[in-house]
Amino acid sequence: MPLLQVIDLCKTFDGPVHWFGSSKFNAVESVSFNLERKQTLAIIGKNGSGKSTLVKMIAGMIKPTSGEIKFNNEPLDFENPHYRTQHIRMVFQDANSAFNPRQNIGQILDSPLRLATDWDEEKRNQKIFETLSMVGLYPDYTNLKIKNLSVSQKQRIAIARAIILEPEIIIVDDALSSLDASVRVQLLNLSVDIQARLGVAYIYVGQDLGVIKHLADNVLVMDEGKIIEYGSPKDLFCAPQTTVTKRLVESHFGRLLDESAWIRQERED
Repeated sequence: MPLLQVIDLCKTFDGPVHWFGSSKFNAVESVSFNLERKQTLAIIGKNGSGKSTLVKMIAGMIKPTSGEIKFNNEPLDFENPHYRTQHIRMVFQDANSAFNPRQNIGQILDSPLRLATDWDEEKRNQKIFETLSMVGLYPDYTNLKIKNLSVSQKQRIAIARAIILEPEIIIVDDALSSLDASVRVQLLNLSVDIQARLGVAYIYVGQDLGVIKHLADNVLVMDEGKIIEYGSPKDLFCAPQTTVTKRLVESHFGRLLDESAWIRQERED
């Protein structure tokens, strides 16, 4: 049984109002896929293809127009955010706007524990310290204001906030794109380590196909709100079946990949 089932999911927004009436815009149209436990699904596509709208519906931030989302074979109710946020967490694209700048790290990480558990302060603090350690930060970071941290440190806190409730699914919405290459590699390795330790499944939205090549088990390609291609990174990056996917791969790597790219990756791993 899949961990997550997305079934015929649609989202329609109201468009501009014209003299002859209002228009509609289909941001996501009849999207269906499954996510298995401990797997990583990457979602790629051009800007405006519907990627972020799709994952925000899964995270409960946007209400679908139609369709269904099932978690552990049970329908996810949009009106029950408490349950959803315990099991599905999100790391946002812009670390600088993802937090209240007046809060310190301890307050940021304590908030989901206060909302989702009945733990006393001592137990919550212990969990906060353990989570900070897991993302490579010291316990005394709890006293620091989030606004005083670097972007890479803020992303580590964002990851800590996402994993502190030990969810089954973490959605990463292009959260590594603004970081330099060395920091991106560090956080990529951290994500892999967290998946191995906690057994989480990832939905990774991004444009860095080099990261996706290493991270993803499967890749879903979107265009104009629809899924146009689905498969393993090797299949899609070596032999894409659509022009959109081919252009995305060639734009990033300069060419379509071949078998040797995976032989080198296996040696590096």
